[in-house]
Amino acid sequence: MRLPKPRGVLSEWLVARLAEPGLTGEAPAPDSRDDESIALWTLHELSFRGFEDADERAEWDPGLLGVRRDLEEALEERLRSRWSEAGRDSTPRAGGVPEALEELVAEDDGPSLADHVRRHADRDQVLELLRQRSVYHLKESDPSAFVVPRLPVRAKAALMALQFDEYGDGDPNRLHSHLFARGLEAVGLRPEYGAYVDDALTENLEMNNAGSLFGLHRRLRGAAMGHLAAFEMTSSLPSRKMVQGLDRLGLAGPMADYYDEHVEADAVHEHLAARDICGTLAEDEPDQAEDILFGAFTCLDVEARFATVMLDTWGVAG
Repeated sequence: MRLPKPRGVLSEWLVARLAEPGLTGEAPAPDSRDDESIALWTLHELSFRGFEDADERAEWDPGLLGVRRDLEEALEERLRSRWSEAGRDSTPRAGGVPEALEELVAEDDGPSLADHVRRHADRDQVLELLRQRSVYHLKESDPSAFVVPRLPVRAKAALMALQFDEYGDGDPNRLHSHLFARGLEAVGLRPEYGAYVDDALTENLEMNNAGSLFGLHRRLRGAAMGHLAAFEMTSSLPSRKMVQGLDRLGLAGPMADYYDEHVEADAVHEHLAARDICGTLAEDEPDQAEDILFGAFTCLDVEARFATVMLDTWGVAG
């Protein structure tokens, strides 16, 4: 993957700095949320697959780490403000975290992109959605993998059980990100990692940045696992709807196979994530209980914001 196209003064500075490590100078302030989001996504990506036209040593460049810190602080402050404004910033009983997660998910009333795909979306809308989704699904589960060494024994074992399934039970052809790539290719889209980052909406980048932020910071391990739990608890039924919509549009095949895989898998993962990961983590480390719910709320919130923008773009009421 090559460096993304700049979207403002900060990302323009960053891309130039990554392409030519010898450049110096202070980073400018971002001139838009779009500029801020693509810059942070780019800095996070240095810890994932990186860029073929950037120096690999840039991941630990002190100057760039300072820029990343400032962008992450701004993002976390924004996410926590939303959590507080929603009246959710209260600490649950450590033993009551699974039930609190279930309540949070049950009360979520965000718009459903999968429901639109199942009933009304045309082929172009579905392909546009798949391009947007590819930003995450081609690195699926990777942010959570950073959390493995940061967890106590019970939560670690449960996360590894979930991740083993996400990574294809050891079969590279069953790796979920690989299944998505095969699906993209089958419907005529580019399957390469990061192929559609330049098309990603700001809300989509924020959604990805939130997951990477949680996964890359040990202090946010509770938020990372809450984020994972909400994702798993809300994906089985939407995946079924995606299969139905793809079939309606004549796009059944490898792309539908990807979503079909998640209908059953995520029903199992729901219990693993809510109880065996988050539940035991809160019992073993009670100070993580509130952050688990914060992470879960954030997962639902950023998805709702992304879905709202997509539906608005298509002229569809949420």
